Amino acid sequence: MKQPKASPQELRRLTEHFRALGAVDPELWAKSQLEEGTPQYARLVFLRQAWKAIIADGDTSWIDVLIRVSEHSPRGPGAGAGPALERMLAAGASREDLAEVVRVKQWGVLFALTYLLSDPGKVEYPSKKLPRVNWALFEVDENGKPLHPIPGLHESVLGTDPSGREMRPKGVGREG
Repeated sequence: MKQPKASPQELRRLTEHFRALGAVDPELWAKSQLEEGTPQYARLVFLRQAWKAIIADGDTSWIDVLIRVSEHSPRGPGAGAGPALERMLAAGASREDLAEVVRVKQWGVLFALTYLLSDPGKVEYPSKKLPRVNWALFEVDENGKPLHPIPGLHESVLGTDPSGREMRPKGVGREG
């Protein structure tokens, strides 16, 4: 839905907000919010937070952490990761390769969850008599009251990759 034309001052102000958050093309995000009515600022804030749950590009420190946690609590949730990582390292896998595989899988989960927030898809219920459930992500006010939906997050996941490479391997351009 087309919004009334925003003032140049409003565009500059909002562009600066996006720039402060590290948006790749802050003016494009601001224009989309002002002209299309899409809550891009809320989308960017959410996605920046979501990316913090994904290992940083090139970070391998989590490998030793998982190994130590598994040694400390060998029967705890996820404890199988430590010994598996030790076996992979012993077999010659590099820490960097392990980190790349895990990061790509985490991105896949982030994409799937953000898609799921916008579209429950075909939920399989064991009975036609069970009530159906729908959901969405909403920006809320300071009292927790919904303001407006934040749709289509999955469309911006790659564009908010903190590495700036949109999950492409190092040395590969955007067109590759």
